[in-house]
Amino acid sequence: MRSQSRQSIVASPVLVGAVTVLTAIIAVFLAYNANAGLPFVPTYDLKAEIPGGSNLVKGNEVRMGGFRVGAVERILPGVAEAGERAKGQQVEQRAISVIQLKLDKRVEPVAKDVRVQIRPRSALGLKYVTLTPGRSSEKLKPGATIPLAQSMKPIEIDEFFNIQNDEFRRNSRTVLEGYGTALSGRGTAINEVIRDARPLFQKVEPVFRNLSSERTELDNFFPQARRFSGQIAPVANTYANLFKNVGTTFEALSRDPESLRDTITELRPTLDSGVSSFRVQRPFLRDTAELSRRLRPVAVEIERSLPLVADAFEVGAPVQARVPVLYRNTENVFGALEDLASNPRTLMGLRDLRRTLEVATPLVEYVAPYQTVCNYFTYWVTGLSEHVSENVPGGTGQRSISKTGNNTQDNRVNSSEADRPVDVPVGQNPKTATDPSGADLQALHGGAYGKAIDAQGNADCEVGQRGYVTGPAVEDGRYPPSTDPAKGGGSHVVLGLPPGLSGGTYKSRELGIDNLEDVP
Repeated sequence: MRSQSRQSIVASPVLVGAVTVLTAIIAVFLAYNANAGLPFVPTYDLKAEIPGGSNLVKGNEVRMGGFRVGAVERILPGVAEAGERAKGQQVEQRAISVIQLKLDKRVEPVAKDVRVQIRPRSALGLKYVTLTPGRSSEKLKPGATIPLAQSMKPIEIDEFFNIQNDEFRRNSRTVLEGYGTALSGRGTAINEVIRDARPLFQKVEPVFRNLSSERTELDNFFPQARRFSGQIAPVANTYANLFKNVGTTFEALSRDPESLRDTITELRPTLDSGVSSFRVQRPFLRDTAELSRRLRPVAVEIERSLPLVADAFEVGAPVQARVPVLYRNTENVFGALEDLASNPRTLMGLRDLRRTLEVATPLVEYVAPYQTVCNYFTYWVTGLSEHVSENVPGGTGQRSISKTGNNTQDNRVNSSEADRPVDVPVGQNPKTATDPSGADLQALHGGAYGKAIDAQGNADCEVGQRGYVTGPAVEDGRYPPSTDPAKGGGSHVVLGLPPGLSGGTYKSRELGIDNLEDVP
């Protein structure tokens, strides 16, 4: 009898069809709602504030560590304060988006400092939400909101391509062409720079160690530098003229170094006297403010009796009204100085400064002769303004890199395939030599870096003190002189500077500085 009952259930076409349709409906329903999570499955719900919707849609995946851990349930508009709220002041608000996330129970709980980021899933605009776990011991309870400060707005691909406009591309080509011309044929010089920079990097390591310390707050330097650049952009021409005026100022200061030294020596005692003096003057400044208030009726009488004097007081009254505020601010300044002096960290900072000076002393001792004996910095700054102020795109490169290669000459200076130094055949004057088309020919003069003094301290200011010597002057003599234009690599080439002292510059000779000991 039981066998017959089972056969009757299976054999019923209506019952089999109903079960099949019900199964298909359930499968379609589950597949349609797969992105939003399966029904009747417990979830870990959170909210997150993001800068904008970023083209998110309901059902986008939520990933953690590359694995899908949930989906976006809803996207709602919201508001957030655009800045920090000061006492008694209103803060401007900005529009944001709030997304509701349905996460799997297996990721519960999430650290309180978790970070949220919207990332692209494909080039067609599909996005997903990624959660980066934090290290906080505090956890987010279900329904909690991840604040806006822990969310990052993605850079959309159209925003990236928008910066590469025609002007940007032209400037990029100009920069690449300028740097290519500057570095072409200078491999040996670059190697020498790398070799000579090694001692500098060894000395500068303690300096960078101090800069990387959290106490220096170097991370705040770059945002402030951006603000500074934005503020000086409207006065770029004035700023360029500043370099020229600075060159004139330094040239004037170099005429009387003894007075400059005396000024620096007396600066600290002057500041100490000012600190002690202003502390005593505080009662006097308060009494002066009270006296000015009581003199107001007198000023009214003077206005009737002395019109000219009244006009003078009328002009000076607004200034005097601001004097008490100045006095109060001055009091606050010196109060802050007093707190700074009593702070134990100030002494630690001075000790670090002393260590910085100890580390920087060898560098200063090496660089000082270039300025004190040869006055190189003043010469450099004087001409710098002309390069910076050139009012054309790439103007600095045009003024600094004025020498380019001759496109018709064999083994030219800007060729990366040259097999010998660029040169003029023997018997031709390298200053006036030309090719059949009339283009000037070139000969390589690659002098080493200039000096300032020799081992005994005698002046040897090589930069700008002599012209090119008559070649050839090559140590190994690899390329002999030749009349063949294609083999003239040793006819006039000059590498290095001739022996002997060049002496001081025109200015140092005028001041009688022939040795480092002559520097006042």
